[in-house]
Amino acid sequence: MAIVVLSAAIATQYARVSIAYSYGVSASDGAIRFIARDVAPDGNYVLQNNGNSMELHLGTFTPGTNKTYTAAFGIVNEENFNVYLYNVTVTGSGTGNMKIWLHKNPNITASNDPTAVLVWDGDYTSFSNITFHAGNNDATDASSDAGTINTPLDSGVRYNTTSPAATDNNDYWWVQISIDIPSGTGDASYSGNIYFSFTSVQ
Repeated sequence: MAIVVLSAAIATQYARVSIAYSYGVSASDGAIRFIARDVAPDGNYVLQNNGNSMELHLGTFTPGTNKTYTAAFGIVNEENFNVYLYNVTVTGSGTGNMKIWLHKNPNITASNDPTAVLVWDGDYTSFSNITFHAGNNDATDASSDAGTINTPLDSGVRYNTTSPAATDNNDYWWVQISIDIPSGTGDASYSGNIYFSFTSVQ
């Protein structure tokens, strides 16, 4: 009896599958975003959009003067979970002339606002994590227990010029910047970068 053995190659084939993706780039509408408020001496917002890069235009000052913007800009969290600011670093020239606070009331100076946290004192300074409560992924507003503030778009910058103080459960903070120019300082131009470091784990 002849036994015939048949060998079959079994191949598994899959159809080609795909999944679409999309992402965007926006200087004004990110998950962590900046909003303008205070106006610089040139009549424009301190926070400006220059070629899709956010910049602070703080002005030109005479020696021996101090300029304080109680709300040079705001920072808003649009993630659906809390994030924490744990470090601020300023690099470049003239960093020793700057002081930076985060606080909840844009209408008063940090020294008069009990919520204020000093995050840069002309040099690195340590501070406890600052909580930005969960946002709603909507760049047109920011919120706290005091209510929602509108942040419409103007010249590539989200802004708000009317908000009262934020209260608890706030997804945004205002940033106060003070520039203190020592007497006898010669003519110069200063520039650099402010780095804000965030984490979602406290």
